Amino acid sequence: KQHPAWGGRKLRLRLRDMGEEGLPTASTITEILRRNDCLGADEAAKPKAFLRFEHPRPNGLWQMDFKGHVEMRAGGRCHPLTVLDDHSRYALEIGACADEQTRTVQTRLTEVFRRYGLPSRILADNGAPWGTCGSAQRHTQLTVWLLDLGVGIAHGRPLHPQTQGKDERFHRTLVAEVLDGRRLRSLGEAQDAFDAWREVYNTYR
Repeated sequence: KQHPAWGGRKLRLRLRDMGEEGLPTASTITEILRRNDCLGADEAAKPKAFLRFEHPRPNGLWQMDFKGHVEMRAGGRCHPLTVLDDHSRYALEIGACADEQTRTVQTRLTEVFRRYGLPSRILADNGAPWGTCGSAQRHTQLTVWLLDLGVGIAHGRPLHPQTQGKDERFHRTLVAEVLDGRRLRSLGEAQDAFDAWREVYNTYR
């Protein structure tokens, strides 16, 4: 009930990590969830074969993006800024931002850099504030700032979100476990929710 978006495999791994013994198989746990109407549509689908690509070391490459805006009950919008380490999928930042402006991203990234150091490169899409899609200009104010810090910048192929697949998948999980069916009142309340869930995502999930 605490984590309704988790399926049989994830629950079994978590219970095992907590020291539980004699656990049923993941498929049995999935069937228990199904019998009790606790299985989401995504988890009901059979897992598909996939190839995993990841950078060989932490801080070698970060993925960064905004996860569409969310309306606040007290008015205004929250624009969640997410930053993931490509190697470990560690969530470095989930920021409850009031906008998607360069200054806002710089402020957030500065705090992330102070906590975790500088990455070698950051992968972002082609839209503002990190991309110049549809413009003859090569760099934005934000990418110039990153390059001055010694951080390389890479962009995914236009209209090809799979390039940032880890961050796209992270956004799905953020929606399922934090935002779905929940109307946050303010940016402060949103940041509290993001901070609490980031701890769960990084240390349990």
